[in-house]
Amino acid sequence: MNLKRYLRLLGIQLKASGLLSLQYRADFFTEGLTSLFWTFTALAPLFVVYGERPNIEGWSFGEALLVVGWFTLLQGILEGAINPSLTGVVEHIRKGTLDFVLLKPADAQFLVSTQRFQPWRAFNVLTGVGLFVYAFTHLGRWPSVTGLLASVLLLGTSTLLLYSLWILTVSAAFFVVRVDNLTYLFTSIFDFARWPSSVFQGVGRGALTMVFTYVIPLALMTTFPAQAMLGRLPFQSLLGAVAGAGIFAWGSRQVWLRSIRRYTSASS
Repeated sequence: MNLKRYLRLLGIQLKASGLLSLQYRADFFTEGLTSLFWTFTALAPLFVVYGERPNIEGWSFGEALLVVGWFTLLQGILEGAINPSLTGVVEHIRKGTLDFVLLKPADAQFLVSTQRFQPWRAFNVLTGVGLFVYAFTHLGRWPSVTGLLASVLLLGTSTLLLYSLWILTVSAAFFVVRVDNLTYLFTSIFDFARWPSSVFQGVGRGALTMVFTYVIPLALMTTFPAQAMLGRLPFQSLLGAVAGAGIFAWGSRQVWLRSIRRYTSASS
């Protein structure tokens, strides 16, 4: 793969998406304000749960707010960079028009993953960063340099995990005609990532926590980065998160390649 060529192609796709969004500037700012509104609405359950309790399963309000910050940041990446492109793949498969992508002289997974971005979702990313600042102000301390570096590394692994899970979900469209319900289910499950994974320990004797750590690794996406910021993530867990993200990425790539082989175009 020619890295320079693909970076240039990514730049072109980003520029085209940006110009398309700025074509309707009122919509751009309206969507941004709407994103901010929904983000602050999503904080309401946290205030209700911590109203009379100093901490839950070892997480204080300020610490749990860090998890919400990571959830908000990743939600911005999901809805701004991953979801817009990959949901279009389902329509291509259903109509049999994926040929136009497969025939181009570039990797098909790269092309379908970068065909469209929604820049206004960057508001969610900025809101997530704002929540980090507020949470640490509430805690009365700031993260260490080591914690910040570890959390930046985990931002990469979290994004890779999120992208890999979406590739696995979209690949199901090659086997069934409609996967709308599957994508809604994935979005609903991702909502659990706004809570620290340990709060689910009382459900099914900890089975839900195990599922959200090893099967659908929501804990690796939000709880682990928050723990890294707080300086209490074991080094073994950090290595496990990096290895887990690599395995998921490799697995999703293999599933995508196998799924492509099953594709039949509209002319077939």
